[in-house]
Amino acid sequence: MRHQKRKYRIGTNSSHRRSLLRNLAIEVIDHEKIKTTQAKCKAVRGYVEKLITLSKNDTVANRRLAFKKLNNKDAVKRLFDEVGPKFKERAGGYTRILKLADGRVGDNAQMAIIALVD
Repeated sequence: MRHQKRKYRIGTNSSHRRSLLRNLAIEVIDHEKIKTTQAKCKAVRGYVEKLITLSKNDTVANRRLAFKKLNNKDAVKRLFDEVGPKFKERAGGYTRILKLADGRVGDNAQMAIIALVD
């Protein structure tokens, strides 16, 4: 059965979707706030939150798991050195999605900002 298998539609095949989520997650970790479409924000939210939960416990095994997901040494270092300790006492809900009023010029796609909670 296909229960609980739905993913957000972002108009790509599976390999492109995986690389897109990886790149968006790296940008969220590096810049702490990015502007993209609402569908991509909702798709990357769970990906980033699982990585932050992983980074709250700084072990070699967790760093390797994070590197497997991100494939970027600088992002993993920042995740474990800066982002993870900031959320040490927080039980979840590390990101916030703010919907923007205006659509994107060209295709009028609904835009949003995904940011890490302070």
